[in-house]
Amino acid sequence: MDAILLQVLNGLDKGAAYALIALGLTLIFGTLGVVNFAHGALFMLGAFCAVTINKVLTLQKVVLSQTETTAWGTPLEIRTPLAQEWFGDLGLTIIDFSVPISIIAAIPVMLLIGVVMERGLIRYFYKRPHAEQILVTFGLAIVLQEIIKAFFGANPIQQNAPEMLQGAIDFGALFGNPGALVYPLWRMVYLAFSVIVILSVFAFLQFTTFGMVVRAGMADRETVGLLGIDIDRRFTIVFGIAAVVAGTAGVMYTPILPPDYHMGMDFLVLSFVVVVVGGMGSLGGAVSAGFLLGILQSFASMSEIRDLLAKVGIIGLDQIIIYLIAIVILLVRPRGLMGRKGVME
Repeated sequence: MDAILLQVLNGLDKGAAYALIALGLTLIFGTLGVVNFAHGALFMLGAFCAVTINKVLTLQKVVLSQTETTAWGTPLEIRTPLAQEWFGDLGLTIIDFSVPISIIAAIPVMLLIGVVMERGLIRYFYKRPHAEQILVTFGLAIVLQEIIKAFFGANPIQQNAPEMLQGAIDFGALFGNPGALVYPLWRMVYLAFSVIVILSVFAFLQFTTFGMVVRAGMADRETVGLLGIDIDRRFTIVFGIAAVVAGTAGVMYTPILPPDYHMGMDFLVLSFVVVVVGGMGSLGGAVSAGFLLGILQSFASMSEIRDLLAKVGIIGLDQIIIYLIAIVILLVRPRGLMGRKGVME
């Protein structure tokens, strides 16, 4: 039972990342009708916002000691982070919480990137075939990858969660069985963060005037335009919001997976499968499919299941389970779990 609960938690954790990226993909497709293959790159850019903030906060002031020397007789270099130099112990706390603090910087940065991307490129492909949209946005993703690679290198860059959040939660102790089910605390923080973001997006679209106009535009863009509402400006803001969702998801994921230049593409492929399974244009479908496929992938990676399947010659099921489930669902429901008629047809 403990092993099953552990896999459920692993699946929810992984599914949360898929759901957040898929949510942004679906939001863009539902409003603009654009298949955005550069969305994974936004996840990556958010992760490197965290890397950049950490590098800035850990810049050091170097002073040569007047009394201490190295083994070679040269003055010893005393290195002090500028944040500590300026703010004392508070500066060390700021460095420790660099990942959560990065969200504050990532929100305006990702909003700006999203708006520039939509106004500078995406808007010219609104009514173009989906194949052209995929080609152009995929090319943009490659360009962004190479820019990040040029500035930060090809190797993953480790980011640490705040020290107070680096421990683990002993769920077993809650049920009188200490040590039976221990799960990393930061992964639980990420799951909670994902749920809050998802609920916030749904609440924004459901209960605000802006969101109602956007939903109306998703259903009938021409009619909303005839009412004198500047729907294009609102859709641009929605693209920016989708970029913020992907970027902040990337920021918070850095302590779980050290960011590198191709992490966005890795997540994009799986998240796009999630979108198709959930139903193109369905926000609820994207989120549901993200968590569902994350849990299935987690169970497929269990050693007991892998050993059992290995006996019949099936190896690496955890790597292909999402694609197999996608094939089955699309054979039974070609529009996905919650897809609308006429979308991508």
